[in-house]
Amino acid sequence: MEHFENQEIYKSLTVSKDVSAPPTLNPYLDQMRKKRIKRSASDYVEGILKGDIAMLGQAVTLVESTLPQHYQIAQEIIEKCLPYTSHSVRIGITGVPGAGKSTSIDTLGMYLINKGHKLAVLAIDPSSERTHGSILGDKTRMSLLSREKHAFIRPSPSAGSLGGVARRTRETIVLCEAAGFDMIIVETVGVGQSETVVHSMVDFFLLIQLAGTGDELQGIKRGIMEMADGIAINKAEGDNLPKAKLAAANYRNALSLFPPGESGWTPKVITYSGYYALGVEELWNMVDEYVTFVKANGYFERKRDEQAKYRMYESINNLLRSSFYNDPEIEKLLPVMEKKVLNKKASAFVTARKLIDLFLKR
Repeated sequence: MEHFENQEIYKSLTVSKDVSAPPTLNPYLDQMRKKRIKRSASDYVEGILKGDIAMLGQAVTLVESTLPQHYQIAQEIIEKCLPYTSHSVRIGITGVPGAGKSTSIDTLGMYLINKGHKLAVLAIDPSSERTHGSILGDKTRMSLLSREKHAFIRPSPSAGSLGGVARRTRETIVLCEAAGFDMIIVETVGVGQSETVVHSMVDFFLLIQLAGTGDELQGIKRGIMEMADGIAINKAEGDNLPKAKLAAANYRNALSLFPPGESGWTPKVITYSGYYALGVEELWNMVDEYVTFVKANGYFERKRDEQAKYRMYESINNLLRSSFYNDPEIEKLLPVMEKKVLNKKASAFVTARKLIDLFLKR
């Protein structure tokens, strides 16, 4: 077919004939798939113990996978890595969106790496309730750590299941410790239910707050304050410094009204600026002082033991839940029983009891 653009008056423009469209798939995709090496659990463990970041990332992917075949090898990897763990300091960081959690981690992380530590950052990223998608943009916000060879940043989507995230994050901590990371930071999605989940897997729990955004006392919620081992008022720089100091005084007064925790530690409040790296040394000294204090009085190990016990019971609950909902007979009956409840032909409690009894008898 001749194109009118090839006429004499369009000399500068030439359209080639019969140009085929490029393939929509990579023509080398099949070759790439064939080249993939199937590794055993021992191969992954060997790479992790050598500090191979690529192998660690692949192992974490297996841990996060929902495929049954991946679950089996992931559990085998974790079991083999367990003897090489429990030597790190685990720090949980929370705060309202916009408080500067990622910037604070970036600054604190570089401070720790410059002191000779290896740092793993596990960020729980919120997922859309509609699409279950996540942005997973923590590496973008942690610009310094993302280029550092002694840092490992791994965002995990919450995907609407904090229980699933908790299991995957705990198992990822095991892999990171086996890979030689002696500092683990777990960042939460923000103030909410995820705080309780993260608190159950870390040694020190840091609450990051802001000043100058309204009534600071509105940020003092008893639940989150009782969990916090330390509070940092971020963005304490320039004109905002007096407001940050006033907010810190308010938080200290509020904390003085709380009874002492099991650890015997009195939570501290500091002001700092994550963006300008002001007061970062004071922030780390607070964490270090806490760890020294609780190791001396035995609370550090007691808390680790309590967390291990909590993980066991949580795993039992998750496995029972998964077994129940994946049972073929239960899957068939659920829509039928649900319809009876909606039509008010049976109560929700009686229906649930019948389904559980049926499941236990099978």
